[in-house]
Amino acid sequence: MELQSRLDTLLALAEELGIGIRPEPLGGDGGGLCMLRGRQILFVDTSADLETRYERTLIGLAPLPELDNLYVRPEIREDIEACRHRLGA
Repeated sequence: MELQSRLDTLLALAEELGIGIRPEPLGGDGGGLCMLRGRQILFVDTSADLETRYERTLIGLAPLPELDNLYVRPEIREDIEACRHRLGA
């Protein structure tokens, strides 16, 4: 599965969880999940390369236990689990 498809899958999962997606130019190495006015928002840095956008999105979403209740393609699930392990989550 190519990286753009993986990113699109993660963004679809975020939307399924009710997380708002905000593509914004943030300088190339930003992005991530935050609370804004009581709502979870995932900022995706449109200035960043594809690999950085994927990694920041993965880091933002991986700790969410709600992902365990959703079907996630096996290759994405592996990325999530590896990220959780790196983060100690």
